[in-house]
This record gives sequence, structure tokens and C-alpha cells, in this order.
Amino acid sequence: MIIGVPKETFPGERRVALIPNDVPALVKAGAEVLVQSEAGLSAGYRDGDYEEKGAKVVKSREEVFQKSDVILQVRTLGANPEKGMEDMKLLREGQVVIGFMEPLTAPEPLQELAKQKVVAFALELIPRITRAQSMDVLSSQATVAG
Repeated sequence: MIIGVPKETFPGERRVALIPNDVPALVKAGAEVLVQSEAGLSAGYRDGDYEEKGAKVVKSREEVFQKSDVILQVRTLGANPEKGMEDMKLLREGQVVIGFMEPLTAPEPLQELAKQKVVAFALELIPRITRAQSMDVLSSQATVAG
């Protein structure tokens, strides 16, 4: 499995969907990790930080989407109204997209994903229950954002 991390395109977004310290666990589990060059720069991570932990850094966004089975983004599609839909043409049938999607306020992108047979996980819809606490992105991101 190849996991891809493109650079965030939402204006002012400084977060990155995967930090270098989490790369070794994915590699140990058998995944290959592709990171678009400068994807982590706004969050304080250099390309070399990712490479040191086992990720492969690639230059283009298109290459990340083309080669990856799973795409990790902070703001994807509906959660990135200005640029998110540009990624739609890069997605293919069977690919998985994980990130904030704002499906309740912007359902059209998810309808398009369904037509393209792309699997989508809107992180903000993961139930906020004890069993899923490790995946509760709303609380963790609220802490980071302040």
C-alpha cells in the first residue's frame, strides 16, 4: 500500500496530514509513504525530516495522487472550496481519501467522489466516543488550533 501526503492548498493552512515521527510506524506495517516536496514546511518539517524517517519525497502533487492508494490531507475537497475540487480530477476509482471534508455543508464533492467510486473518510464524522478517542480529530485539532 502506498500512502500519499500532498501539500495543503487551503489558503493559510499550516498543518500537515502526517508528521515525520509517524512515518516509521506506517513503513513498519508495510506501507510506502510518498510526501510532496514542502508538504510539511508550513508546520515546521523539512523534506529531509520525512526522508530520514523512511518516506520518499516527490516533487509533484500529480505524482502523489497518481502513485498513492491512500491520500491523507488535512483539508480536502469540500473543506477546501477554493482549491479542493482541483484534486478531483487527480483521483481514480478505488483510491481512498482521508481528511476533513465538511460533508454536511458541502455535499457536492462527496457526491462526485461516489460517482468516481473513490472511498472517502470524513474525519470530522468519526464518533466522539471512548472507543474512537484515538481518532477524535476534532478535539485534537481544536487543541492545536487554539
